[in-house]
Amino acid sequence: MSEPAYDFGVVCEARADRDTASGIADRVLVDDIDWLDDALLDTQRRWRGLTPSESFLRWASVRAEATNAGLKNLFGHFGKKPAEPDALVARRALLLFAGSETKPQAVMLVRDSDADDRRRIGLEQARADRPWPFQVIIGVAEPKRECWVLTGFDARESEEDTLKQVEQRLSFHPVRDAHKLTAREHGAKNDAKKALEELASGSLERERECLQVTPLETLRQRGERVGLTQFLSEISERLVPVMDGSRRGGK
Repeated sequence: MSEPAYDFGVVCEARADRDTASGIADRVLVDDIDWLDDALLDTQRRWRGLTPSESFLRWASVRAEATNAGLKNLFGHFGKKPAEPDALVARRALLLFAGSETKPQAVMLVRDSDADDRRRIGLEQARADRPWPFQVIIGVAEPKRECWVLTGFDARESEEDTLKQVEQRLSFHPVRDAHKLTAREHGAKNDAKKALEELASGSLERERECLQVTPLETLRQRGERVGLTQFLSEISERLVPVMDGSRRGGK
């Protein structure tokens, strides 16, 4: 089997983050590029880590990978501004991809904000740090990845009672107001993971459907306050032109 035409690097914290972000990106690629369809995806693009055999680069591994690669002098300001959260680790990650034997054509930086708006700024600092030899796409789930999934949840008839119960427990709607699920401790009242587990009955397939079946326009409309709308725009404006020659030279 021949190698895919495009390699896209992913930096994230866990496999679920990688699958969520790459799945959304695949939908936008197919939707935006006339000649691309689901059957062609695997022949055209590969989501990977530092090497094609790795599925993603874990944020927690970046420092050790940078040390092993001999990268030095990675501290300091960005322009005249101090580094915001995640700026330094993102710069390390991008330097690792830039120095890899087989460079990707794009790198996706995916992160939970954990209710800290400075994380997005930090990732943007790293992207603007220098002219990278690939496109850099930023995806910040605010405050958690599960909030992206919740924006795509449309209750079936059998799920309507559960939705009402979760709304009563939270005192706000878990889909329309997913950005309020800010708890950091798993199992806490406002824990996004707990709300999603309740609504999807712990089914990974049901979670997948939320982002793979719900219309993209619906996700755009609902996703403004959880960072999903911005991520969808990043894919259309920065990743689509990498694969679609007719759009190169755009945003």
